[in-house]
Amino acid sequence: MEIEVASTAASGENCLDLEKGVALSENTVLSGIENAAYLVWEDVTVMLPKFGNGPTKRLLNGITGYAEPGRIMAIMGPSGSGKSTLLDSLAGRLSTNLVMNGNILLNGKKRRLDHGVFSYVTQEDVLMGTLTVKETIQYSAQLRLPSNMTKQELNKIVDNVISEMGLEDCAENLIGNWHLRGISGGEKKRLSIALEIITKPQLLFLDEPTSGLDSASAYFVVQILKNIALCGGRTIICSIHQPSSEVFALFDDLFLLSSGEMLYFGEAKMAVEFYADSGFPCPTRRNPADHFLRCINSDFDDVTAALIGSQRINDIKESSGSLVYLPTAAECRVRLIQKYKCSKHRLRAKARVLELANIKDVVIKESGGSQATWLKQLCTLIKRSLKNMSRDFGYYWLRIIVYIILSICVGTVFYDVGTGHNAILARGACAGFISGFMTFMSIGGFPSFIEEMKIFSKERKSGHYGVGVFILSNFISSFPFLVVMSLCSAAITYNLVKFHPGFFHFLYAAIDLLSSIAVVESCMMLVACFVPNFTLGLVIGAGLLGTMMASAGFFRLIPDLPTVFWKYPVSYVNYMSWGLQGAYKNDLIGLEFEGIIPGDQTMKLKGEVIISSVLGFSVKHSKWWDLGVVIAILISYRLLFYIVLKLKERALPVLHTFYTKKTLQHLSKRPSFRKTPPPFPSKRHYNVHSLSSQEGLNSPLH
Repeated sequence: MEIEVASTAASGENCLDLEKGVALSENTVLSGIENAAYLVWEDVTVMLPKFGNGPTKRLLNGITGYAEPGRIMAIMGPSGSGKSTLLDSLAGRLSTNLVMNGNILLNGKKRRLDHGVFSYVTQEDVLMGTLTVKETIQYSAQLRLPSNMTKQELNKIVDNVISEMGLEDCAENLIGNWHLRGISGGEKKRLSIALEIITKPQLLFLDEPTSGLDSASAYFVVQILKNIALCGGRTIICSIHQPSSEVFALFDDLFLLSSGEMLYFGEAKMAVEFYADSGFPCPTRRNPADHFLRCINSDFDDVTAALIGSQRINDIKESSGSLVYLPTAAECRVRLIQKYKCSKHRLRAKARVLELANIKDVVIKESGGSQATWLKQLCTLIKRSLKNMSRDFGYYWLRIIVYIILSICVGTVFYDVGTGHNAILARGACAGFISGFMTFMSIGGFPSFIEEMKIFSKERKSGHYGVGVFILSNFISSFPFLVVMSLCSAAITYNLVKFHPGFFHFLYAAIDLLSSIAVVESCMMLVACFVPNFTLGLVIGAGLLGTMMASAGFFRLIPDLPTVFWKYPVSYVNYMSWGLQGAYKNDLIGLEFEGIIPGDQTMKLKGEVIISSVLGFSVKHSKWWDLGVVIAILISYRLLFYIVLKLKERALPVLHTFYTKKTLQHLSKRPSFRKTPPPFPSKRHYNVHSLSSQEGLNSPLH
């Protein structure tokens, strides 16, 4: 089938670099210029090691290729062929349980891809659903572009990006979340790409940019990528599952994978010729991409064999009546691998890889990630988070309503508790409920923390801002909502229960509740850092807070706790224990309660005596000391959150490098690893049945 090329420039023979005004030939290396990204990968192997008796699985096996400026490459293959693994390997985002071996060179140097040099558009659209399309792009621009840019200049860049990605009609629409209807999947995908091209990276990776899109939207997205590559001299690599014929015609280069093996690498328009030379010509009315994948997708070989055996599918017969022998998809794959190894395409690619691996004086301008100042990033994140929290009903507003309703319930249950003898237990129970369960309810914000951590993880990998800015902005933006929550709850319960009268006593109760809620939120963010899963995180968070509640001194007095572990150190690092002590002191000190015999003035009990003898807390230090400890624990959680994020960011790459080195040393001792096994088992393990029986269309094979 003759592939229709989108444009003369797209054909790849002689395209024009519009920014520099020079013609780029397919085999020309631009030496001595800035902002050109030539990416080369040689003999890249990725493994999922197994140290037991099981074999080590090779996800990629000796992959070699290159990508050049002004061209867009498609990595194609069936599901599970290694497309995303190759993309993650090139971008330096490989999972920590995988081991990679081989060389990846950028402009002839083995180096790590830094922020500002490349951008990565993930398959999942990680966006803040409460913002509009324009707000999302504006905040992203403010976080990364230089702070000395005027508002007019920044808005112009934002408008140009919106126009370039065809997002004008939905610019003022919300992206959408669980309770807000938003933009379509295609618009979300274009928005994800728009966020990554704001800083004009020279190297752009995209994982399945057309997944979930209709054919028209997919064509539009790839056409935009094509224009970006041509007009900006940028290098674009994307994995794609099964493009339409129109989309396929837009690609300059094709990298075809199957089960981690390279079947073809070269110009996309030459792939049809390669298949025909290998004995698998593409029928004239079929999409080339469909034909390529049908020939090599052996996932359903056994199913098809069973259908043939049950005579539900009949082989195509010749006019003479004899069966036409057509190889299985697994056999097609083996033949294509062998054919490519001795083809002109492999020789051309090998020569080009050698040439690009030894280029000199081609430099790439590095922006080092964000060019905005620390203060600019902090202010932008605070504004964005405040807008997100105020628009997301489930983030704080719903919790504030629940707190108000629960405060009314608590206030009416303990209404005007008084200072009788029975009021001692009632006041202690009420303070324990407020300090324990009402702070425990802040665990309800965990789903929002999970979404926020996803956005942070994505933006941090792209170098938008630092860890410290994120933690500080999150606390500052959430503080007003926590104040409203605490003041409303304290005002209702304090006045209904008739706690110790006085404005400063009320103010202390509100601050104590505010600090405790903030500690719980900080604790849950720390849990979200370790466990980025909603259900598992809730279970772990609830268990952790339940442990604190049990050792806080309400269910069992602090002096009666087992000395080892529970009293030292758990009760001393438990925010709930200190918060409850402060609440007791704030309410009881200065009050007198009736004794067992009502009306007996000689049996009056002072609040200090009740705290020390009945409730088991020390009165040697003031309530402000207890409040100070709660605030110190709050700060400690935030600092621990910072340390954990930094360690994950800096220590994990070092540990992964060490793990890779040791794993390769271990695997090299295995005979099966030293001698690479054949790519596929013997043909006798496969049943012979036709490709045409899978497709319903005849594919003449020679």
